[in-house]
Formats: sequence, structure tokens, C-alpha cells
Amino acid sequence: MNSSKNTFFILLAFFSIYIIWGSTYLLNKIAVTELPPFMLAAMRFITAGVLIFIIAKLMGKPLAITKKQLINTAIAGFLFLTFGNGIVVWALKYVDSGFAALEISAQPLVVLILMRVFQGKKIQAMSVLGVILGIIGIYLLVSQNEVVSKEGSILGMIMIFVCMVSWATGSLFVGKADLPSNYFVNTGYQMIAGGIMLVILSIIFGESWSLPHVWSEKVQVSMVLLVVFGSIVAFTSFNFLLKRVSPEKVATSTYVNPIIALLLGWYFLNEVITTQSIVAAIVLLTGVYFINTKKKLVLFERFRNRI
Repeated sequence: MNSSKNTFFILLAFFSIYIIWGSTYLLNKIAVTELPPFMLAAMRFITAGVLIFIIAKLMGKPLAITKKQLINTAIAGFLFLTFGNGIVVWALKYVDSGFAALEISAQPLVVLILMRVFQGKKIQAMSVLGVILGIIGIYLLVSQNEVVSKEGSILGMIMIFVCMVSWATGSLFVGKADLPSNYFVNTGYQMIAGGIMLVILSIIFGESWSLPHVWSEKVQVSMVLLVVFGSIVAFTSFNFLLKRVSPEKVATSTYVNPIIALLLGWYFLNEVITTQSIVAAIVLLTGVYFINTKKKLVLFERFRNRI
């Protein structure tokens, strides 16, 4: 792949994870008001995985993978989809879609900390400032009376944070793991594996399953958009980027996702955007910027070198 073509696909992939994933919070929130969360996520990912395999075969792409690759795609599917996404969908029963997106915008902070713990990566001065701002932003976000007073909201917030850890772990794992070389096929196996594990979770929790023909029209439309764009297009783009750029850069989708989610939640679901949420968003996203910037904070570096 030549440099200009590679750059084009990287930009297109970033557009997908920035804009499309920002809208999935709204779509999941609409669907989970009628459907059990694990059933919803399972049907979404299994359907997407099957469609990906069909498209791959039509394109002449081989689906055969090694045993190691199968195990690795199952691990990635669990970290990203079964736990990382399935629990978020469950949490959306208790928190607003825009709020969930804002909390998840702290993901680069989690990625950075995990890279420090497991890979020994040095945290730069700007990133330290970013972590501090990120913690302040999260506190401002989750300490609002409008949020904590809702039934189940605290548990929902905690589970979303645990999902962030799972997703960040998956990002680091995929960056180093032996996976199918074709990003489309790789995505398909992760979707199927993650979906099957979500079916098991759904059965364990005793969820009642239903077929699409009994769903409301808005839920049917939401599911189609989640499968085609949220799963096939955006998740394939995500896997592509993890092999092309660093995990921190991929995590920058959290700059845009919460803004898209907040606006869509406000417009379509009448979700309230409080002044404190806006302040929290500014502080949190500024922290995310500092975590990802390559610039050095000279004064902070000098101060740190003296102590």
C-alpha cells in the first residue's frame, strides 16, 4: 500500500471511529429501552460477523486462520465486545447516552496508565498534566446531583469505568497479538466470538429473547445502523488503525465521540446538558489533548527535574 493511499485510508478510518461511534451511544440507548442489553449486543455482533464473512467470501478473502489467531480473536472479542461493549449497553439503562460518552472520553488516561504499568512506557510531563485534568474532569462529571440521584446511576458509572479498562487492555493486546492479516476477517472473528459470549451472558442473566419483527420501527432502524455502520464499518476501521498507528492516537476518538453523543442525545432524547457537564467536558477533553500531544511542558519538566 503506497504512502498516499495509506494516509487516505487512515483518515477515513479515523472519520469512522470519530463520527460513527459517537452516534452509537444514541442508537444503543434507543434500542436498550425495549430490548435486554446482552441480547441486543449479541444479536448486533453475531449478525455483523456473519455479514462480514459473507462479504469476505464474495471478495475472495480466505477465512482460514491459525489456532493461535482464533484464540487471540476470541480474547479481543471478549475484551472489546463481550465486556467492553456489552456492559456499556447494560449501563445505558441507567445513565444518559451523552454522559456515558463523556465518561468514556477518559479512555486515553486509562490506556496511558496501562502502558506505563505493563509496558514501562515513560509518562511525559504533558501527559501527567493531562492525567490530573482527566481526574478532575471525571470528578466534576460524576459528582453531579442530577446524575447520582438517578436509580442505578452509580453502579452504571462504575461499570462503564471497568469497561474502559477492558477496552484499553484490548487495545494494547491487539497492537501486539498475532491476528488475521486481513482487517475485515479479523473483525468478523472478533464479532462472532464476542457475540457468542454475549449469548452465554444473556442466558445466565435469564433475558427474554425476541425477533426483530416484534420490535418498534425505531429499534429496528437503530439495530440496522448499529450492525452496518457501528459494527462493520467502524470496528473494522478501529482494528485497521490499531495496526497502523499507536493505541494513544486511536484513543483520540474520545475527543469527538462525546460531543456527537451529547448533541444527539439532547436533540433526539431530550437529555439534559448541565453547565457542570459542559465544564467537565472541557476539562476532561483538555486533559485528553495533553495526554496525546507530543509537545513538552518545559516549565513542568524543569520543576520535576529539580525535585
